[in-house]
Parts: sequence; structure tokens; C-alpha cells
Amino acid sequence: MSRETEDAPLVFLVAGEASGDVIGGHLMAALKRKTGGAIRFAGVGGPRMAAEGLVSRFPIAELAVMGLAEVVPHIPRLLRRIREVADAATRARPAAVVTIDSPDFSFRVQKRLAGTQAKRIHVVAPQVWAYRPGRAAKLSAFLDRLLVLLPFEPPFFERYGLACSFIGHPAIEEGLDRGDGAAFRVRHGIAPARPILLLLPGSRRSEVGRMLPVFAATAALLRQSIPDFVVIVPSVSHLVPFVRAELARLGLEALVVEGRADKLGAFAAGRAALAASGTVTLELGLAGLPMVVAYRMNPLTAAIARRLVRVPHVAMINLVLKRGLVPEFLLEACRPERLAPALAELLVDGAARRAQIEGFKEAAGRLKAGDIAPSERAADIILGAIGAAPTG
Repeated sequence: MSRETEDAPLVFLVAGEASGDVIGGHLMAALKRKTGGAIRFAGVGGPRMAAEGLVSRFPIAELAVMGLAEVVPHIPRLLRRIREVADAATRARPAAVVTIDSPDFSFRVQKRLAGTQAKRIHVVAPQVWAYRPGRAAKLSAFLDRLLVLLPFEPPFFERYGLACSFIGHPAIEEGLDRGDGAAFRVRHGIAPARPILLLLPGSRRSEVGRMLPVFAATAALLRQSIPDFVVIVPSVSHLVPFVRAELARLGLEALVVEGRADKLGAFAAGRAALAASGTVTLELGLAGLPMVVAYRMNPLTAAIARRLVRVPHVAMINLVLKRGLVPEFLLEACRPERLAPALAELLVDGAARRAQIEGFKEAAGRLKAGDIAPSERAADIILGAIGAAPTG
């Protein structure tokens, strides 16, 4: 390692799930471009961050746990990893610690870095505007800056004294509308005229285990009226064996695909999607694929959510638009007999399909923060915070 490289600022990054890994990968690439490569990285991330040079301390799949009841059995290991990551960051003496999403893990790491010289920056706001708004007041005690993805978030956090910047949503950088649907069909032997239904049951094992049985039953019910569609299940690599095993157990014939090319190809070739609530609703919207959104929780987690949630919608595409463009079927409403008719409307040309496609164009405009890509804007803010002037 050259002296110039050794003297380069170190950014310690922490991403706890697949969507955070994508953001981290784009951010690392932008930081390298802006510094001419004179920057170092350490921390925790997934394959997208590894491709940009990060050697992760452990697989991020260990952190992809969601929901109170689901988290409880993993608490000892998660606490151990929190201590490990915070101690590693302290020893490394980075210029900045940048945590990405996964607030329950990320914030505990950031709190343990009190007294260090590192700038503490978090990317992706916790959705405290949807529940527990009082929690926002506590963030300024351990964060120097918050970088947010949704345009309505800065005023909410700034009122609590936290420096907050809207950078735009990273999904914009994914080229989600540039998939090759025709090539996808050829690659997988799907006739041009056969409609494709995408099932997206989540990026965490617990979500998939909870949602896929409902989605499979919905597809089976839908076949009674529309028999000839093909089911495609895009998945992240570490979940593919589990997804395939679950589909076999459920008796649903489906093609499981992984990787960027097949994901975007499936989005382009698809006629409609049934998706678990989450970032994927924005991805589908940017790809222009009409959808139905559904979600179930562990009963204990659901009971708590009912008491805390304060927003009229949960699907991110609806939150951005501030209206219920995409049908949502949550908790007890998440049943095949309700999901199947809503999907049937989208598999044929009609008003519901056209309304979604037009609404997605409006949402895409709202997700941009000017003409600068989200990762470029985030990189500028981080370099400014650590006093490192861009060179490119």
C-alpha cells in the first residue's frame, strides 16, 4: 500500500440488508470517482459493496431480521455484532462512519461511537414520521447528519435540530426502466404472448416464509380465471435455495431468478406484480410495472404496529404520491381471495392499469433531487463533512 493510499481518508460503512448494500455500492463508486480513488473503506456490506472494494466483517444476511417477534431469538448475536462493529470502527479511527438503513442496528452502533472524532452520518431516514415521532428528537444526540430519500422528510427532522439533506432515491440510479424483456423471455423460453406475473415476497427469510404461502395461494386462485400466465420470483442470491424449497413445498410452479439482468428483464417482461410492502414498490413503479402490495406480520408485531402507525398508506410508492394509487392489502386483508381479483384487473388492459402507469411517471419526478444523482449528492455531503475536497 502506497503512502498516498495510507493517508487517504477512511470511510467506515455499515449496511444491514440488500437494499442498503445497493445504496452503499453506488455511494462507494461515487466517492472513488470524486476523490480519484484516494479514499479507503472498511465495515459491513454485501455483494454490491464488495464489488467496489469493501471487505465485509461478516455476511449482512446475519442482520436481515425484521419484526419484534422475529428479532427476539437473535438478540444475543445481534448485540454481539453491534459491539464488534462499533469496536472495529473505534479502532479504525475513520473520518466518517456512514450507516445505511437498518436503524435498529445502525443507531446502536452510532451511539457507541460517542467521543470519537468520526463524523456520524446515516443514510435512509427511519420512518418515525409514520410511528414514534418523538424518536426523531433523539437522533441529533448521536448523528451529525441524516441523508434522506423522500422529499417530505427534511422538514420533519430539521424541526428537531438534526441536519438533514434530501439526496433523491437511489432506485433512480438502478436503470429500472431499462430491462430487456424480450431477451429475458428468450433466455427462459417464455413465449412472447404469455403474460408474466411477478411475485416479490421480500428480501428477508422471515418475510419470505410468511408471505410466499399467501402469494402462492393467490396465484393458484388467479389461475381459475387467467390460466396461462407464468410466475416469476426474483430473489436475492442468499435466499434462492430457501425460495425454491418453499415453492416446491407449496406446489407452485415458478421460475426463480437472481442477478441484476434477470431482475430488470423480469420487470420489463412482466404484466403485473404482487409485492410485499417495501422499497421494491418504488422499484416496480420506476420500472412502470403495475402492482398490488400486500403485507402480513407476526401477530405480536402486528398488534404493536396497529397502535403505532400514523400514516394512511404503507407502500412507499403511495407515500411519495400521497394517495392510494396502488392497492394495499395489509394484515387481515392480506388474503388470496382479495389479492387475486385486484391482480386480475392489472393483467388486462383497463383503467386501473393505465392509472398506475401514469402515476408512476409522477412519482419518478418526485424522487429526484435536481439533476444530480443521489449517490453523487451523498458523496459531496460526506466529503464536505470530513473536509476532503473532491478531485474529480
